[in-house]
Amino acid sequence: MDRLGLGGVDTRMRIVVTGGAGFIGSHLCERLLSLGHTVDCLDNLSTGSFNNVAALGKNPHFHFRLHDVTEPIDVDGAVDAVVHLASPASPCDFARMSLETLSAGSVGTRNALELAKDNRARFLFSSSSEVYGDPNMHPQNEDYWGNVNPVGPRSPYDEAKRFSEALAAAYRRRFGLDARIGRVFNTYGPRMRPSDGRAIPTFIGQALRNEDLTIFGTGDQTRSFCYISDMVEALARFLLADAEAANGRGYPQASGLDGPINLGNPHETSIKDLARMVITLTGSKSRLAWKPLPVDDPKLRCPDITRANQLLGWHPQVTLAEGLKATIGYFRGEG
Repeated sequence: MDRLGLGGVDTRMRIVVTGGAGFIGSHLCERLLSLGHTVDCLDNLSTGSFNNVAALGKNPHFHFRLHDVTEPIDVDGAVDAVVHLASPASPCDFARMSLETLSAGSVGTRNALELAKDNRARFLFSSSSEVYGDPNMHPQNEDYWGNVNPVGPRSPYDEAKRFSEALAAAYRRRFGLDARIGRVFNTYGPRMRPSDGRAIPTFIGQALRNEDLTIFGTGDQTRSFCYISDMVEALARFLLADAEAANGRGYPQASGLDGPINLGNPHETSIKDLARMVITLTGSKSRLAWKPLPVDDPKLRCPDITRANQLLGWHPQVTLAEGLKATIGYFRGEG
């Protein structure tokens, strides 16, 4: 375990990140490199983009490989940690790539776990608030088991994440694997796909084109939006907690890190208020347009992050207004 830095022998970890060219994955690769680690990024680019990580190629400690996680993962040399992010993750992907989503969250997760097991490496699974479905508990804490429709239109993603959590827990019990589960709530920021169907990129795109912003249902349904820099800090802390403490990097020693741990912003915002904020910040002439609420669309979504605060010393720093301004600036540049 000294290779993880617990004994202060070697501060550099070799970390494999699946889905590393995606929105969250690319930012996490960047963050891990900035902390001095070596990163092997695996991605089949079905929803990610090589442009997200192209600049990282200048770093000799970054290695990109085109790879589908549903195929066995062979990596030359020893690996210290595996972060499994690979999966389509937006509503428009759930129908378009339903089978691929289920495969990434079953066969893909198993392959990533096998890589970690074979290397006696730490494993971090990026789960989702979608495991809670349309919750009857509010806010949602990690002991809540959820209210999920297993055959609904969102089920490929919901159930893939739930099954992956079960796999990680099974590997922990069966093989003693250090398997950690982080439940990621709505995250936004630069490098999101403009047409991925999620609220913030959709609203920003519509506002910049002075089109009506599409509100489904009454718009009173809520989400809790976490800016990308806060999320990657949470994921880095979760992955490196207690491994990095001995090396003076500011991460706390912690126990109970198997999770699950909610990672998200507990500040709750209604969808219609979000839309109005985007209109104001873009200076758009857009108005709101109303459409029927999709099947199984969650009415409330807000994390209880007590566990993340206690175990990781983490809470979000970026306000919604600050994060939206940065994201709008990114999309203006993309436009």
